[in-house]
Amino acid sequence: MADVTFLFTDLEGSTGLLERLGPAYEEVLGDTRRLIRAAAAGAGGREIDCRGDELFVVFERPEAGVEAALAAQRAFVGHPWPGGAPVRVRMGMHTGTATVSGEGYVGLDVHRTARICSAGHGGQVLLSQAAQELVDAPMRELGEYDLNGLNEPERIFQLLADDLPQDFAPLRYAKLHTGKPLRIVLADDSVLLREGIARLLEDAGFEIVAQSGSADDLLRHVPMHRPDAAIVDIRMPPSYSDEGLRAAQTIRERHPGVGVLVLSQYAEPGYALELLSDNAEGVGYLLKDRVSDVEEFAAAVRRVAEGGSALDPSIVQMLVGRRRKEDPLEGLTPREREVLELMAEGRSNQAVAERLFVTLRAVEKHVTSIFTKLRLPASSEDHRRVLAVLTYLRS
Repeated sequence: MADVTFLFTDLEGSTGLLERLGPAYEEVLGDTRRLIRAAAAGAGGREIDCRGDELFVVFERPEAGVEAALAAQRAFVGHPWPGGAPVRVRMGMHTGTATVSGEGYVGLDVHRTARICSAGHGGQVLLSQAAQELVDAPMRELGEYDLNGLNEPERIFQLLADDLPQDFAPLRYAKLHTGKPLRIVLADDSVLLREGIARLLEDAGFEIVAQSGSADDLLRHVPMHRPDAAIVDIRMPPSYSDEGLRAAQTIRERHPGVGVLVLSQYAEPGYALELLSDNAEGVGYLLKDRVSDVEEFAAAVRRVAEGGSALDPSIVQMLVGRRRKEDPLEGLTPREREVLELMAEGRSNQAVAERLFVTLRAVEKHVTSIFTKLRLPASSEDHRRVLAVLTYLRS
């Protein structure tokens, strides 16, 4: 298998364009495809796949991929779009190998290219290090990132041109790779359970910086060690009622940069709502039974430590099953409700796609539609995601 250069393109904000333009959206989509295809063909590219507003093209030479990407972006800027709506396309490039099948190219390098494209913004062209090293063109190094669904980090570069936009928001669905393990503080009065969790997390690559047997001791350890997250048993000495929950709330108030994951023996949705009273960033609530699924548990701890959320599916089901006088979610389709329910559990778009057996792009479209229907204010993707989850759970 010879090395080739993959180019993925994706129309930004397609759902919003469709709602705003109505029937004229078909013309926008057609023009977008035509301009990309013309640029790709002019550089010797070969179209492999076209799904909705996405295109997948392969080039024998990486320089040709760069030439096509720049030509297409320039064509977008100068094109008279219907309704005067700005149309922006994100692009991702990677040079690697893949197996040719009856449906096109398959392999990890194809997935890597798609993830690089998904991380960008409309008008932005991103390249992997493998592609960047093979072309002589102005670049800006953005750093090394962990991409959804990929085990190895990727060093990403942005292609630059004087006549095209160069400043964009931070990458989407990507986290800067630090190489340092996440630091965790554990609090549980059961030494056996505490040591077991510590061993599981250490084997999964976390660093356990302190362990506590009481809520008071936990509150001393957090400012002392400044962990990325604290894992707290909800019932702790002396009364074994809600000392852990109170400690978790104190940590969220005093140390907002520390994620808090509460563990409970029983499903208590009232406690979950209390924990979510302000926001769902860096917070989790899981049943202790979930610890036995090591991979899922480690993923939940990581999400919370990195500012995401993790709610036990049984808690989500109990909260969603409540009677609602006025349901703000009544405008959502059944599939959008499924997506939002999995979002409430703290799952990423990639994880939602895998659970529902749909493409990542399909999930992104559902998420955008959810934001629109819930009338969430335009802000960062992560902030609107939190607002959507809180609307879902509190209604």
